[in-house]
Amino acid sequence: MGWLERISEIEELEDAEFDAGLVAAFERAGPATVARPIRFSTPTFKDYTTSELQGCGKNSFPAFSVTAGGCALMCDHCEAKILEPMIPATSPEMLDRKVRDLILLQDLQGFLLSGGSNRLNEIRYERFYPVVERLKREFPHLKIAIHTALTDEAGAKRMAGAGVDTAMMDVIGAQETVRDVYHLDRPVADFEATLAALCATSLEVVPHIVVGLHYGRVLGEADALDMVARHPVHALVLVVVMPFYAKAGTFLTPETPEVGRIFLEARRRIPDRQVLLGCARPPGMHKRVTDSYAVMAGLDGIAFPADGVTAVARTIGRPAHQEHACCSIKLGGSLSEGASMACGA
Repeated sequence: MGWLERISEIEELEDAEFDAGLVAAFERAGPATVARPIRFSTPTFKDYTTSELQGCGKNSFPAFSVTAGGCALMCDHCEAKILEPMIPATSPEMLDRKVRDLILLQDLQGFLLSGGSNRLNEIRYERFYPVVERLKREFPHLKIAIHTALTDEAGAKRMAGAGVDTAMMDVIGAQETVRDVYHLDRPVADFEATLAALCATSLEVVPHIVVGLHYGRVLGEADALDMVARHPVHALVLVVVMPFYAKAGTFLTPETPEVGRIFLEARRRIPDRQVLLGCARPPGMHKRVTDSYAVMAGLDGIAFPADGVTAVARTIGRPAHQEHACCSIKLGGSLSEGASMACGA
């Protein structure tokens, strides 16, 4: 019995529509991928529970926004809505106090530092670095990730010098997307230059590619994959554009087979590094199919997996485990070792 027939017997996926040709392509590539362990990440950016996995206690791995809900770019695909569930930390003192409170009260293991961009797609973190450095010195177990936006060599070195562990940035491969969606007057080359600057430091660099970022169309994703493949990144995170965040009628929802083909191409172009499916993607049955494709394509991790997806992993023989952390952070060991961290452990 082939993969398509086997996953169609999973109760949560009995109404799902899978592309038979794509599933066959996944199965043909399976011998090179099914032995790779897959981790299901359940950080506390939002409440989460499925029939197969439980969420973790609030704030075990929170996200802080240094701009609260503010963003000057207001990109068409997001309009700053992704900042809304983050914890505001608009001053160094506020960040320091909130992190220390969570360490004391909830055994905080790490956090994500983020914020809205200025009109150059930069985030001014400089005044927060002394706090980050002090926290890392006093609590060396903390794992700290940062959304870098665009930066240069000096900015990348400051991040690394402060003790940040993981740097995350969006990589865009189409100039039309930079201009129209991001409202940004900077060349695509600046995204690769940022990637190169980050990779020249001790940071673990985890770029993100948004599938369907150009109003739901696949445009430039292949070029973005090429950029990532040219640099010694620690891992790649793929997410799928969510029309829910955008103005009504401006974005299409990418078709699941298109998304699945990007997964397959990412695995082919970046075979020796982690490729992960991040938090953002359309909900409902679209998510169940997308997540199933991620498992079958050989991706190494999924954040907030949909119902039925752990069963897909079992069905095709992939070892799996759960972590209560941002999918871009490794806790308790290297990603390749398949280390996990239990909630409250």
